[in-house]
Amino acid sequence: MKIARGFADPERPAIAALYWEAFGQKLGRTLGPRHKALVFVAKVLNPSHAICARGADGALLGVAGFKTSEGALVGGEFRDLMAVYGLLGALWRVMLLSLLERDSEDRRFLMDGIFVAESARGQGVGSRLLEAVAQEAALRGYAEVRLDVVEGNDRARALYERCGFYAVGTQSMGPLAWIFRFRSATTMVRRIL
Repeated sequence: MKIARGFADPERPAIAALYWEAFGQKLGRTLGPRHKALVFVAKVLNPSHAICARGADGALLGVAGFKTSEGALVGGEFRDLMAVYGLLGALWRVMLLSLLERDSEDRRFLMDGIFVAESARGQGVGSRLLEAVAQEAALRGYAEVRLDVVEGNDRARALYERCGFYAVGTQSMGPLAWIFRFRSATTMVRRIL
């Protein structure tokens, strides 16, 4: 397995599909329908904020994204939403998406999503990607990595705990739980320095 930053433009559709497989349940009411979500995500993916795992044959196994003051793995602006969903569709989507926005901070490096191809799960891809995120954080001078895991994603939380992350707080979604299909998210941190 090879871990490297970035991806080539022809990989955008495959990465968007993996992203949607991982996060479509949570984002379906906001970015759906699926065919439009795939177009939008593929368009706004930022290779400079991606760490990819590939097999010996070069096949994409998984991706971890991170967020900095310069951007995030899945970014985009209002005009990108408008190009896919139209003016009215973009207006309500931008408002809902802003509710999920997480700011980067000076002392903690923000991992902003990790997803592994179903065929590659259980093979250490997620662990290797988390280590690569920690290395990226260390290179940038951060002492900690931060991530959020939604309630009910027990498999991901178990992986994070095995890789040294621990919970530091939980945020309730309140009435927004109906839209995003999860009731709370737990912030987890791992010290790296």
